[in-house]
Amino acid sequence: MDKVEMRYGKEKITINLQGSKSVNILKEKQMDEIKNLKEAFIKGITTEVINSKPLNEIIDENDKVTIVISDLTRFWQRQDLICEQLVNYLTEELKVMYGNIVVVVALGSHRKQSEEELCQLASKSVYDKVKVVNHDCDADDLINVGTTSSGTKVYVNPLVVGRKVIMITGTVHHIMAGFGGGRKSVIPGVAGRQTIRQNHIQSLSKTEKGSDPSVGARLLNHNPINEDMNEAAKFIDVAFGINIVVNSSSKHSKLICGDFHDAWLKSCKYVDDAYGLPIKKEADIVIASCGGYPKDINLYQSTKSLFNATRAVKKGGTLILLAECSEGGGAPDFFNWIDPLKRGVLDEELRESFTIGGYIFYAACEAIEKCNVYMLSSIDPDVLKDMKIIASNNIEDLLNKINFKNKDIYVIPYGGNVVPLLDED
Repeated sequence: MDKVEMRYGKEKITINLQGSKSVNILKEKQMDEIKNLKEAFIKGITTEVINSKPLNEIIDENDKVTIVISDLTRFWQRQDLICEQLVNYLTEELKVMYGNIVVVVALGSHRKQSEEELCQLASKSVYDKVKVVNHDCDADDLINVGTTSSGTKVYVNPLVVGRKVIMITGTVHHIMAGFGGGRKSVIPGVAGRQTIRQNHIQSLSKTEKGSDPSVGARLLNHNPINEDMNEAAKFIDVAFGINIVVNSSSKHSKLICGDFHDAWLKSCKYVDDAYGLPIKKEADIVIASCGGYPKDINLYQSTKSLFNATRAVKKGGTLILLAECSEGGGAPDFFNWIDPLKRGVLDEELRESFTIGGYIFYAACEAIEKCNVYMLSSIDPDVLKDMKIIASNNIEDLLNKINFKNKDIYVIPYGGNVVPLLDED
């Protein structure tokens, strides 16, 4: 294989691998693809529910219903299509009035979505009939619903308290929580900023500099982030969970619905079986794309591909990451952490003034230590150099710095999805 074509932003990039010793494409296992979404949705909420009554026995026509969906950075899950099916079912089959339904976009601490984006996320048909709102982690009307055993004071959006809550989430591997989706729509999704901070700071080791070794992709047991999220989620009476699993082309593969926690756990197993990919050895060079826009909308999101790809490269090897990052770092403070990094006090200052963007920056720097990272990106190369990333907006400039001759190469077309697994994993 002399050439590969990979997604970058809204384009495709061709990379010449001539002279390499071997080229292996790392892709997820073959996944089912839902052909009839309405049929799959109805089965998911009625006859195939996991440890739950069917939805029509949970929601009454007079109930006030809150539907929680994810923001634009997770639009790959196409929750708009599911939200549309759900609202149609609630109003047409269960006779819930449109005025009794509200859709909350679980922003966590991400930026506010525009009205156009809210319409895109919920679907136009829903947006035109139902109130669709952004969650605000800094709002002054957040409600304290309890304190977890680790001391996290759980403040949440008032729209998820005292109403029938249905959460639509997308399940993927996650660098901090083990898996995304499910309870992550509570923390950070609809939680207060301080709640999010108290939960996420547990990603740092309590005994030494660095991340807690129990925190990482696939890790649920003894993961303090996950356990704290699970406990917090129990403070909210989530009536029903709808878990979306997509293939790498963002086509719906499975809808796993029912009990908020149990159905989500089953979706984690499905994701791990599909995207956890055994490899016999690490490669000299790994070339990874995030999968194009919106998966590479910013560096905060693109680090998912960085974390996964570094699992497949030899120590001291080379990683080529394709991540356009049209919105830069993503988290408002992401690149603010370059200064403490340069001064050698990143760990200390992050512990003192923890932010999610700061931790993702921190974890990215930890991952980069393993190998030489070259990045195709629209971000100014000078901004990235202190992270030890060699960047360019021109693929030829990058490739001229790399010798492919007689090298073993892994190509990961959708780096945020595939989690390479060595035997010890």
